[in-house]
Amino acid sequence: MADSFWSDADRHLIRYSGAGSFVPEIIERAEGSFVWTADGRRLLDFTSGQMSAILGHSHPAVVETIQRQAATLDHLFSGMLSRPVVDLARRLAASLPDPLEKVQLLTTGAESNEAAIRMAKLVTGGHEVISFARSWHGMTQAAAGATYSSGRKGYGPAAPGNFAIPTPNAYRPDFTTPNGELDWRRHLDFAFELFDAQSVGSLAACIVEPILSSGGVIDLPPGYLAALRDRVHERGGLLILDEAQTGLCRTGDWYAFQRDDVVPDILTLSKTLGAGLPLAAVVTSAAIEQAAHDRGFLFFTTHVSDPLVAAVGNTVLDVLTADRLDEQAAELGAYLRKGLLELAERHPAIGDVRGRGLLVGLELVLDRDTRQPANELGAAVTRRCLELGLHMNVVQLPAMGGVFRIAPALTSTHAELDLGLEILDQAITDCSQRGEFRRA
Repeated sequence: MADSFWSDADRHLIRYSGAGSFVPEIIERAEGSFVWTADGRRLLDFTSGQMSAILGHSHPAVVETIQRQAATLDHLFSGMLSRPVVDLARRLAASLPDPLEKVQLLTTGAESNEAAIRMAKLVTGGHEVISFARSWHGMTQAAAGATYSSGRKGYGPAAPGNFAIPTPNAYRPDFTTPNGELDWRRHLDFAFELFDAQSVGSLAACIVEPILSSGGVIDLPPGYLAALRDRVHERGGLLILDEAQTGLCRTGDWYAFQRDDVVPDILTLSKTLGAGLPLAAVVTSAAIEQAAHDRGFLFFTTHVSDPLVAAVGNTVLDVLTADRLDEQAAELGAYLRKGLLELAERHPAIGDVRGRGLLVGLELVLDRDTRQPANELGAAVTRRCLELGLHMNVVQLPAMGGVFRIAPALTSTHAELDLGLEILDQAITDCSQRGEFRRA
């Protein structure tokens, strides 16, 4: 049966990742922090699915909500409203600082970013969009135009007015202070010198993640986000924060921007909001929403304001609040970081441990002094982890080493984190001793 499964997959599935390969396991079921394969193997999921299942897989409260809601009200004409939609909009607004109070519920992160950029262009009258050179905001037109980490080649010209600015990477700094640390102020000045030299004076928005996940789990330095906002506002643009992966307690705060006390003009949420189901949101101020409405804002989709996933979103908020998962993510994140730093003491290949809460980056290098990238080692460790029962995700970008994005469920236990650390320790040991990465 496994042979026919892979034969059918090879014959009938479009390969949709750049690598062109799927994880070589047939997944039958998932529960909590684990997934089970067709041959009975249990894999610890250190990526929360696609960085989304913050409550773990098949959380009982989510399962109950899906069963109840699907039996009563699942999908409506897009112009109709239901109680779950209005309740979720009200509760999201209550969880956010003023003036964020107007909400649109959509499906994916790309879709919410598409809507946010479209709204910003309409409200400002501009068309230019700034994003980081290591950004990932989605695969639809405007979102893909603002994505630079991969996927740009071969598809023809992007929309005019998209600009990349350099990413402030503290581990691999472009500008340094006298003591060798990242000089993010000079870095930001340089970024906007580049932008101003190319801009036609029509900035609509700057869209960024507070922590770049696909870009290598790069946390923006404290103070950077406020300075970025000021530069964007000075040029007439709006600041859009994409909290697809950082929103809703993963970093130890309800929203990652809270650390910097910076309120975006538009906030987008997705992955974590549905805890694995397709639910996304655009949140903005009443003033921006009114201006967009006055200009005829149109983003009418098949699944806008769907009641089934909105009900799940309400359940996610219930669990996050009742179980105080913001505090749990902060505590578990500190525990995980401590364990990873202990691994770094034993493994010279670990160059850096970074991130916040339960979104952690582990960068592998061939040499700590030169910080020479270790892409092949990252791939080898990923394969060995899977063999040992741990699913990991490694980001591999030019000029960077292999960076593991470690994002366990917020409902993880200390024992599960210990298991992941133990397997990762063994995998790095095995691959380093074999020298497998040097032959790859």
